[in-house]
Amino acid sequence: MRGQDSRGAMTKPDSMRRTGVEPSARPLPPTLLLRVFLPFAGGYFLSYLFRVVNAVIAPDLTADVGVDPSQLGLLTATYLIAFAAFQLPLGILLDRFGPRVVEAVLLIFAAAGAAVFALSTSLTGLIMGRALIGFGVSACLMAAFKSYVIWFPGPVLSRINGFQMAAGGLGVLAAFTPVEFALRFTDWRGVFLGLGVLCALMAVTVFTVVPKSDKKPVPETFSRQIQGVGQVFKSLFFWRIAPLTMLSQAGFMAVQGLWAGPWLQDVASLDRAGAARCLSISALAMIAGFIILGFVTEKLAKKGIPVLYSAVSGMTVFIGVLALMTFGAPLSPQVLMGLFGFFGTAGILSYTALTLGFPARLSGRVTTGINLLVFLGGFGLQWAMGAVINQWEPPLPGQYDPAGYQAAFLMALGLQVLGLAWFFISPLLKIKSSDHGDNCP
Repeated sequence: MRGQDSRGAMTKPDSMRRTGVEPSARPLPPTLLLRVFLPFAGGYFLSYLFRVVNAVIAPDLTADVGVDPSQLGLLTATYLIAFAAFQLPLGILLDRFGPRVVEAVLLIFAAAGAAVFALSTSLTGLIMGRALIGFGVSACLMAAFKSYVIWFPGPVLSRINGFQMAAGGLGVLAAFTPVEFALRFTDWRGVFLGLGVLCALMAVTVFTVVPKSDKKPVPETFSRQIQGVGQVFKSLFFWRIAPLTMLSQAGFMAVQGLWAGPWLQDVASLDRAGAARCLSISALAMIAGFIILGFVTEKLAKKGIPVLYSAVSGMTVFIGVLALMTFGAPLSPQVLMGLFGFFGTAGILSYTALTLGFPARLSGRVTTGINLLVFLGGFGLQWAMGAVINQWEPPLPGQYDPAGYQAAFLMALGLQVLGLAWFFISPLLKIKSSDHGDNCP
C-alpha cells in the first residue's frame, strides 16, 4: 500500500519500487491527483500559453516596437529554438535530479524571461526574454510524463497523459479570448508581467506541493546515455516517421503560435475580437483532438490497427485542412480553424508509435529526440513564413498582403507533402525491427 515516510512524504509500494508500475489499477487517491497532476498540468498550461500568445499581441508588438514580419517570426520562434536546444540535456537532468526539482528551477527562468520581455524596448531584448521563456518551460511536458510514471499505475498512464495534453489546450484557449479581454485594461507588457508572476508562483507550487520520491532510480552512466541517444538517431525506423511528424507539428506550431491571428485579420477579414474568438474555437477543437484521437487510436490498436497508421492518417487529414486554408476554400474561418485545431494534434500520436518501436529503456530519449526535431522545425518554419510574407509590400500599415500568406502557407503545405511521400517511399530501404528494437508497432 501507499504510505508515508518519516518526513510525511508519500511513498510507493514495494512492487512499484521494483517495476515502476502498480500491479493493479486501483482508484487513484484524490490527494495524489491534487499533489502530482495539478501542479504539472498548471506548468504545461503556462507553457502552451506562452507559446501562442504572440498570435494575439502581434499587432501591438508591430506598432510598439516596430518589428516587420520576418523579425516577428524570428522573435516568436526564439521560444521554440530555446525549448528545442535543451531537450537532450533535459532527459539527463530529469533522471539525475527528478522532475519536481528540475521543473521548479526552470520555471524561475521562465518568470525572469517574462519580465525581461515585458520591460524590453528593443528587438534584442525581446528575443532574450523570449529565449529565457522557452528555456524555462522546456521541462513542462517531459517532467510531467516522468513524474506520472513514478506516481501513477501503468494502466492509467494513457488517460493521465491525455489530460496533461488537454491542459496545454486550455493554455491555448487562455491565450486567445482571455488575453484579448485583458488587453482592454492593460497592454501587452502588463500581460507578460502578470504571466511572470504566475510562473514564479507555479515554480513554488511544484517544489512544495509535489511529493518527494522516496527512492530515486539509479541513472545510467553518462556515456551509456549518449550511446542510447545515438541508437535512436541511427535508427531507420525513427527516420521513417520523424520527417512527417516534425513537419506536421512544425506547421501546426508555426501557424497556431503566430500566423493564425494575423491571417484571420488580414485574409479572413475578421476584427481583433473576432479573430480571438476564432482562435478560441481552434483551441477547444485542439483539446477535443487530444482526447478523441487518443481514445480512437487506443480502440483501433485493440483491433490490430497500429498506432503508427492512425498517426499518419490523422496527419494526412491535417495536410488536407492546411490545403483548404492555403487555397481559400469557401468555408467559414470558424470551421477551418476548428478542423485545424482538431487534426493538428494527430502528430502527437507519433510519439506513442515511436516509443512502441524501441526498447523501454530508450523511451525517454526517443520522445526528447523527436521533440528536439519538432521544435527545431517549428523555429525554422515560423521564422521562414515571416520572411516569405515580408516579400510582399503591406497594403496598409500593420497589415500583410494576402498573397504573402498564401505563399507562406504553401511552403508549409509542400514540406508536409514531402514528409508524407518520404513515409511511403522509405520502406524501399527495407527497414526492419533490428534497426530499432524488438517492438515495431
